[in-house]
Amino acid sequence: MTNNKLREDALKYHSQGRPGKIEVIPTKPYSSQRDLSLAYSPGVAEPCLEIEKNPAAAYDYTSKGNLVAVISNGTAVLGLGDIGALAGKPVMEGKGLLFKIFAGIDVFDIEVDEKDTEKFIQVVKAIAPTFGGINLEDIKAPECFEIEERLKNELDIPIMHDDQHGTAIISACGLLNALEINGKKIEDIRIVVNGAGAAANSCTKLYIALGAKLENIVMVDSKGVINKKRTDINDRKKPFATDRDITTLEEAMKDSDMFLGLSVADVLSPEMLLSMSDNPIVFALANPNPEISYEKAMATRDDIIFATGRSDYPNQINNVLGFPYIFRGALDVQATTINEEMKIATVYALADLTKKAVPEVVNAAYSIKKLQFGKDYIIPKPLDPRLLTHVAPAVAKAAMESGVARKQITNWEEYQNKLRELMGLDNKMIRRLYEMAREKPKRVVFSETNHLNMLKAAETAYAEGICHPILLGNEEKIANVAKDNQISLEGMEIINLRHDREEDRRIRFAKKLAEKRARDGMTYHEAIEKMFERNYFGMMMVETGEADAMISGVFSKYVETIEIAKEIIGIREGFNHIAAMHIVNTKKGVLFLADTLFNRHPDSETLIDVARLANATVKFFNYEPVMAMLSYSNFGADKVGSPASVHEVVETLHAKYPDMLVDGEMQVNYALNRELRDKKYPFTRLRDREVNTLIFPNLSSANSSYKLLREIGMDDIIGPIQMGLNKPVHILDVDTSTRDIVNMVALAVIDAIVEENIKDNKLSRIV
Repeated sequence: MTNNKLREDALKYHSQGRPGKIEVIPTKPYSSQRDLSLAYSPGVAEPCLEIEKNPAAAYDYTSKGNLVAVISNGTAVLGLGDIGALAGKPVMEGKGLLFKIFAGIDVFDIEVDEKDTEKFIQVVKAIAPTFGGINLEDIKAPECFEIEERLKNELDIPIMHDDQHGTAIISACGLLNALEINGKKIEDIRIVVNGAGAAANSCTKLYIALGAKLENIVMVDSKGVINKKRTDINDRKKPFATDRDITTLEEAMKDSDMFLGLSVADVLSPEMLLSMSDNPIVFALANPNPEISYEKAMATRDDIIFATGRSDYPNQINNVLGFPYIFRGALDVQATTINEEMKIATVYALADLTKKAVPEVVNAAYSIKKLQFGKDYIIPKPLDPRLLTHVAPAVAKAAMESGVARKQITNWEEYQNKLRELMGLDNKMIRRLYEMAREKPKRVVFSETNHLNMLKAAETAYAEGICHPILLGNEEKIANVAKDNQISLEGMEIINLRHDREEDRRIRFAKKLAEKRARDGMTYHEAIEKMFERNYFGMMMVETGEADAMISGVFSKYVETIEIAKEIIGIREGFNHIAAMHIVNTKKGVLFLADTLFNRHPDSETLIDVARLANATVKFFNYEPVMAMLSYSNFGADKVGSPASVHEVVETLHAKYPDMLVDGEMQVNYALNRELRDKKYPFTRLRDREVNTLIFPNLSSANSSYKLLREIGMDDIIGPIQMGLNKPVHILDVDTSTRDIVNMVALAVIDAIVEENIKDNKLSRIV
């Protein structure tokens, strides 16, 4: 993507629709006069009086306990420098967005137009009662040190300057794991820290807290080694001054075990790297370009463990692995501070998570790399779904054990369940799909590029790096549509079915299709004609391996398209039907809905296949399926029609698949209201469980349900996900939005990776 295109897209992203990236929404009913009388006057007086008597009651009656302030004066913004408080606001809103999507924490971003340290501190202190915690952001050194220290001492809520401590915590996780791999001990290693700013200061202090020896550490600033002979070092640097008689980075690097770069690009030469000890650890964290490039470092030594701050190389030191979950744990026990014990607990929790088996959905995508603990995987991936439930409890426990928690958690299983409820679909699933697809982008056929949304989606998917688009259509028409709508066709292959450059391809496809469908009455000449139809041609590309996946359906009728898919791709062995699923993010958590597209009036056999396919698909997404078979009656109350049919299906599932967590028939309110269901029907197999998968009795109810949810504002919907075909061909709903098409492209790529791994015997099917 060109810089001009990136600039244009970034400005559109921030300005289109509602300007900015965050909003405030009510959390209580407000539709009636009574609601308003409780929300404001006169009812609001009651919680006010309770808080006046007991200030801690603010956590019970207000949003304080889940509200963090992201506060900056804009003096050190994201490598942009001192651009001012107002110009830094988009960054602070972005930080607020990360808090929300990764940990469910609400944020007010506050830009303070004040560079005087004392005045800035007084402003923050004055507004502190509003918040359960404060994240200081993009404040330049050395002022940031005094600001954080003063606020921590003078306020009784968690305060953290993430620019300092985030990098320290994540890099410390990487260091501990790297040392475990190369067999060295932290108390023995010689460390060189290049850079002496806020992050370098915090990293060094944390490494010492973990066991590193001060005498084994050399810090280097822009003027050379910080040693005790120098008279130009400030009080922040003096504690790290070395006794060694050295002055240059080159001298410091000799026989060192670890290099930590928090400075500028290209200051570490291959010669310096070669002078380090065996099995060195190099964290080159300058952004966007590290102190030595990954390629150059790998070419220089093969025994190195290397990390950067970039996402396109292994071992990214990324602050988002820390701050959302640290504040989550701190808020949940109403901690009075974020202390060293809580930071160290985060380090060990992250280090431990790295060594655990990666979830099924991530393993499926990364199996080519065999993503597992080792030199190229010493830090968890930022989108690992387990971060919240692994790190936040560790932080909360450390706060309790160190005596800074005002609230005690006694039921940790219940706490983890609450954390899981915070993990929205957009956080837990969509971004993870994109990251995994980028690891091994596949060739995806876009069959209907005469539809503008499809063409835009192809552009976006390519720009995201998740696929190599193959567009079926007339080159001139596609070019004209692209020009009129400012769509870049860079990196895309266009195949005109009328003038295919590979002259024999249509013949090959036709012969193969005619052979495949010979017993269904299809002749070679009929097959040749079919090859001028995009869906036939595109699916033959997937069937023959000339493409890995296909997206269709936004223009053509899905009934016709699915019949072509059945003819060419075929239904998975062990099933007689296919189905579609939509995944919806709700306040109650993620819901999986099936069948939302294909089977109009399913009989018992079809519903059994739909349930089995849904069960496997939900498992693939790393959820335990808890399935309700829906109808308009409950557990046999109605003996005829749809309820009786669904009742029979449930009996069959219980008999043939006893390990499947499914029950019904039941009305949707009983499915989604556990307390109501368990009280009235205590015998249900779903007792004490939250249903996450809804199997509908017919297409009318399923299709209407997901479309109703979408139209009333539940935008986080993925689908329709095809379930049951032999290969990744996804057939979308008519007029699917560009965003939804791109989401499905990511899923199709994951599908293709899984199919490849199954073919290579690297992965077995869940079903």
